[in-house]
Amino acid sequence: MLKTAVATPLIRLSGRLGRHLIDAVLPPRCLKCGTLVGAPESLCPSCWAGLRFLSAPCCACCGYPFDIAAEPGALCASCIARHPPFARARAALAYDDGCRDLILAFKHADRLDLAKPFARWMAQAGGDLLAGTDLLTPVPLHWRRLLWRRYNQAAVLAQALGRLGAKPVLPDLLHRRRATQKQGHLSRLGRRRNVQGAFDLGRPGRQDVAGKRVLLIDDVVTTGATAEGCCRVLLAAGAASVDVLALAQVIRPRESTAPTG
Repeated sequence: MLKTAVATPLIRLSGRLGRHLIDAVLPPRCLKCGTLVGAPESLCPSCWAGLRFLSAPCCACCGYPFDIAAEPGALCASCIARHPPFARARAALAYDDGCRDLILAFKHADRLDLAKPFARWMAQAGGDLLAGTDLLTPVPLHWRRLLWRRYNQAAVLAQALGRLGAKPVLPDLLHRRRATQKQGHLSRLGRRRNVQGAFDLGRPGRQDVAGKRVLLIDDVVTTGATAEGCCRVLLAAGAASVDVLALAQVIRPRESTAPTG
């Protein structure tokens, strides 16, 4: 016991010395622009100021930001007109010029070092979702796209969030049964049709979903069509509820951004 009591502080000291040595040889740089910064896995003040973090007031269901203060539980007009299959959806960032290069580098340029700071931002935006879930699962990629990219960025985020929240992650729970068109040029209705029937349960399967509160992880939510398609499969398999947590959300102008009800 005495050896352990002595060894633990020494291990911590050696770890701090190692980090200081690494920082001396390879000083930390801004995750976006490469400018020298004071701490690893951080942004310089200029790049940080360019990010638009999403927070209250927002729609209690889809998380769309309101222009004015809202009562708890207030819904946007879109969710009142057509309630999505998920219970709640939240995103850390508004997808715009401030974060686009960072997210594209994470998705397409092997910048997996961004997963940890991204996960921290997501956990801050959806802390109640993360705390109340039984398991996390990512939006799946079709096997051909996965072969081309070599990793599923949503799965990488899910694993990082699972470690932060001490929650189990089932990366293969959902399966994309057919390749879908890229959705960037499609309308809202076109996106829904594009992903209709595109998902089913993979492995381990239905027994791991029944009665569970599931948190679906995605990188960027545009219209929500992909997330909704995944949610319907999970609910049909017996999930008690499904929430959605994304890194970023496309914020398109709506007729009204005031709360309703």
